[in-house]
Amino acid sequence: MNKIWGALTIIIGLFLLIGSVKKSDFIIFKLLVARAKILWEKNVYTFFMVSSILIMVFGILMVIGVFG
Repeated sequence: MNKIWGALTIIIGLFLLIGSVKKSDFIIFKLLVARAKILWEKNVYTFFMVSSILIMVFGILMVIGVFG
């Protein structure tokens, strides 16, 4: 079960990474950017890049079995 949740976490992190690199117009990503822009202003895409990499690392650790 941890491998399924880990894979899902990696997919979510990948979605955030691709969206932040491309500055996507996908509606869910635009909603996330609008919320984060309140705090991060012009650095919102950098914030999403860093956080998505951390999310993917956490997902990899879940798949390996370190967490979960």
